[in-house]
Amino acid sequence: MTLQSPLGILDANTLEELARVICGDEHLYYRKGFEIARFLEHAGWQQVPEYDGGYRREWTLARLTERREEPTELEKVLLRLADPREYFDEPNQLPAVISAVNAFLVHEGARLENPGGRPRIVACDPSLAHPGSQGPVELKAAMTDLIGDRKMADLLQHRLDEARTCYANGAHVAAIIMLGSLLEGVLVHVVQERNASLLGRTSPDNVNLDTLIKTCHDAGWIGADVQRFCHELRKYRNFVHPRAEIRQAHTPDRDTLDMCWPVVNAVLNDLADSQT
Repeated sequence: MTLQSPLGILDANTLEELARVICGDEHLYYRKGFEIARFLEHAGWQQVPEYDGGYRREWTLARLTERREEPTELEKVLLRLADPREYFDEPNQLPAVISAVNAFLVHEGARLENPGGRPRIVACDPSLAHPGSQGPVELKAAMTDLIGDRKMADLLQHRLDEARTCYANGAHVAAIIMLGSLLEGVLVHVVQERNASLLGRTSPDNVNLDTLIKTCHDAGWIGADVQRFCHELRKYRNFVHPRAEIRQAHTPDRDTLDMCWPVVNAVLNDLADSQT
């Protein structure tokens, strides 16, 4: 399925930040001048001028500005930045590069992802921008990989972005509730699209998360370990009801959230692996 890029004409400040990441420094993957020209060619650019020996960032920004009116050309550059083949010598640099790009790209209403080593750009809400608005674990599968309904996939992606914002701002209970909502939304639509008969006579609007977890496990779509920890996340998701939190006599903190987040990661990974 070919997805339309959410990129439009990028702001001049965004181009400056993009040039900074491409060039790299002591903290990000460093490219010499001639390597920057080669990077642009590897990204799929045609007729890249030879590096003239000037300041790397200025030369790179000039190249980006020349193609500012061609979003598809800038998209190629962003996707190449998230391509593992750029980092054979330093594979550990890839997450840092993606994080650096997303710190400014979110203001353009887009986000760079690399699920399963397949770079892509997805739309996100610019209002969710926050320094370091990353969850404790990067999810490895995109919503559009798992759910055919594009509108629902976008909605669930938005909830994931909101969970990241809650995480960054210390709203631990809110983040856990959002992750539980995301989990329920993913599971019910996966069951509907893969084998709706598994719901029996129960309407998708009425099926509960406990049943969805068991159904997906019984169908072989998520592992036994994932099923077990899903139920723990489900219990915390129920804290959307204040009385449930009072009964548990426990207020989730950052450590609780750090344990819940990988559960969602594992669910999405298992669902992606079990696709036919």
